[in-house]
Amino acid sequence: MSLYWRIFLLNAAVLVTAVLLLLGPVTVSTPILFGEAVVLLAGLAAMLIANAVLLRIGLAPLGRLTRAMSAVDLLRPGSRARVEGPGEVADLTMSYNAMLGRLEAERAGSSARALSAQEAERRRIAQELHDEVGQTLTAVLLQLKHAADRAPDPLREELHQVQETTRTSLDEIRRIARRLRPGILEELGLHSALRALTAEFRSGSLTVRHVIGPGVPRLDDAAELVVYRVAQEALTNAARHARATAVEVHLAVRPDGAVRLLVRDDGRGIGAAGEGAGIQGMRERALLIGADLAIGGGPQGGTDVRLDVPAVATAAASAHAAATATETAAAPETTTTTTTTTGRGLGEGKR
Repeated sequence: MSLYWRIFLLNAAVLVTAVLLLLGPVTVSTPILFGEAVVLLAGLAAMLIANAVLLRIGLAPLGRLTRAMSAVDLLRPGSRARVEGPGEVADLTMSYNAMLGRLEAERAGSSARALSAQEAERRRIAQELHDEVGQTLTAVLLQLKHAADRAPDPLREELHQVQETTRTSLDEIRRIARRLRPGILEELGLHSALRALTAEFRSGSLTVRHVIGPGVPRLDDAAELVVYRVAQEALTNAARHARATAVEVHLAVRPDGAVRLLVRDDGRGIGAAGEGAGIQGMRERALLIGADLAIGGGPQGGTDVRLDVPAVATAAASAHAAATATETAAAPETTTTTTTTTGRGLGEGKR
């Protein structure tokens, strides 16, 4: 029976009962007697209570569905409303769960496209900083050195100061380019990239230590990039906002084959502060590879950022490595021909 007919029949039963009482032997005196007033009020109260209880029972699934809708978070997928209640209520709950699944899939797809475009833009900017600004500043350094060597003593000291300022700016640009595009991640892998990342954040007021456990398997390219970016964002938050003095970066393999990244600091913790764009970005990256991200307080204060990468990412990397090795072994031997290039063409190779 549909919800409409249940409510209709419930109200109809109440009204029919009232009419039957009026047509029955029960009479009301004028003025009304005390006993008659008590009977009428008791009957009215009984009908109202019955109506309220039955409506509460019938509409309870809608209330639970409303609370589930208000608590849903697309950055924490997998939560679904419990299908219960008869008729239209169950159909509405199932439709809501299906809609939520489509929204999560569309959110994951749009986030993947946005992050891919962001990484491509980071790569382009880093390349331009290295090729354009970096090369220009390098040329300026050489010109300043040449001018300082030929300048008189009073001017030479000023040129040396300008030269040091230019060299500092060049180092800063290179550091920014490395953060935009982790070239060491592509060339040497995740372990070396994490070591270099912790070295970048290490300073006189912040101690950063990395611990890479034994037997950590290789991850696929997408998973390694996510792990690197999450570690980078966690270290940035610890250095800029947490007022931390010590940070530990752990990378280890769990008994179930998953790889866990743990960034633990001794700062002031998150507290009641809401999640900003940085934490939301970490959650979106974790969703791309099906990883679990948990952010909370540490055992001795501070903040713990835990990222658990599923074993499927390591299996995909192992399969890719095995396929590459098989193709390399099956490839026919090739003969390398060395050509001597004369003139300035040899010096004009791409940097």
